[in-house]
Amino acid sequence: MITYKQLSLADFFTDCQNKFDNDKYHFLQILEDTIDLDEIVPPSFVAHFHASTGRPRRHLLYPMLKALLLQLIFSIPTVSLLIIFLKYSRELREFCGFDVVPDASKFTRFKQDFLPDLQAMFDRMVDLTEPICQRIDREKASMALFDTSGIEAWVTENNPKYANRIIKQLKTFKKANGLDDSYDPYKAAYASMPPHAAANPAIQQMFINGHFCYAYKFGMVTNGLGIVRDICFYNRGFLSSHPELVTGKKSGSPDEDKSLADSKALIPTLKDFFRKHPLIHPKTFLGDAAFDSIEIYKYLLQETSFEKAYIPLKNKLKIEGTDYPVNGDGIPCCPRDASLPMKREGSRSHLRCGLPTMKFVCPKMKWKRDSATKKPKRICHCDNPCTASSCGRMIYIYPEQNLRAYPGTVRGTQEWDSTYKVRVNVEKSINHFKESFCLAGRKTQNEKTLHADLLLAGITQLVTVMVADKLHKHQFIRSLKPLVA
Repeated sequence: MITYKQLSLADFFTDCQNKFDNDKYHFLQILEDTIDLDEIVPPSFVAHFHASTGRPRRHLLYPMLKALLLQLIFSIPTVSLLIIFLKYSRELREFCGFDVVPDASKFTRFKQDFLPDLQAMFDRMVDLTEPICQRIDREKASMALFDTSGIEAWVTENNPKYANRIIKQLKTFKKANGLDDSYDPYKAAYASMPPHAAANPAIQQMFINGHFCYAYKFGMVTNGLGIVRDICFYNRGFLSSHPELVTGKKSGSPDEDKSLADSKALIPTLKDFFRKHPLIHPKTFLGDAAFDSIEIYKYLLQETSFEKAYIPLKNKLKIEGTDYPVNGDGIPCCPRDASLPMKREGSRSHLRCGLPTMKFVCPKMKWKRDSATKKPKRICHCDNPCTASSCGRMIYIYPEQNLRAYPGTVRGTQEWDSTYKVRVNVEKSINHFKESFCLAGRKTQNEKTLHADLLLAGITQLVTVMVADKLHKHQFIRSLKPLVA
């Protein structure tokens, strides 16, 4: 049995204090030398902050930003604990530039009042860190990984007792009425729960990581290195800017609802991303099976810079009108033996029209050097050939006729398996944002505050990339904590 320990404020304080005890001055000096706020803060942010308000601001822009960055770098869970550290640490106050430590309300109002400026700052840093990612690994930097998640809000409906009470009642109902296993109390509970929290209609019911919750939904785009490229908060402002999105009534299945929502959110998110960053041109897209739809394949491969889309199949492929069998991955098979997939041999088109093609050859074909011409040639070693050609059967496929079956690459190959493993990096980044940056523990219902916290987490990760690059220690692009220990 797993035992749980109730953490107190003293435990948090002791844990965070240990982070500063080990060469604290050196680490703060590293941050001071490598973080250039003049470079990463947009001029519009500075102008907005210093606009006339009737009286001078007591706390300046850069000290507020430094304090919030330190909170996330050191995983300080609450603003209240951050204030305690600032009050009792002269070194931290000097690093931030505070004469007087702000109270909690100042930090909250800063997040809410300057939310659009934090968004502009994040977008600016995405452009600044793109060349760094390209230098580290050009192939992974040219990938775009997308996934959605949610930040749970501090509402009654997120109390485990709330859902457990409904599920327990429905289990009792099933037993009392003698219903068979076709009646699922969990799905029934999902259908009977309200679609949003009573405290705020924007806090929607979601199914995240295997459990029900009421949360603000967001989408994240990262590259293959796991570095965030875009964060999209799916609030009313996003829906109003994309009238083509229609929020439908929820079904009886949480997994189906999640898939439908993810597939609807992808194209608008990518359109906004390319509009904000016209100089970023990813070549490979990686997503889960929720994006397995013809509309998404057409958008990715025909309207954007993507050349390949690694998306698992949600339903089986159906390819008709061919005189050869096709396996579940869309690979043509030997007409005489459906268990033998044909071999892929290049994809360059030699047609005058320039249409891309995929070439598959007989699985029993081998290259042999011709002694007369001194050039290699194909020789088919099949005992029961299906063609009179000595080269064996060759099949040319035009991917644009079925982008779902051939999204610029071939499923079931070693290339597919090794590339698709990279998709886990977007899930790691989301988990890093929630756990290391303590987004999962925010005790607030305010939409602007949670949105600002999400953007600040993205800014902190990008600051980490810039610091690691200036130190020539690219192994720390995801976290600077090893430099503290």
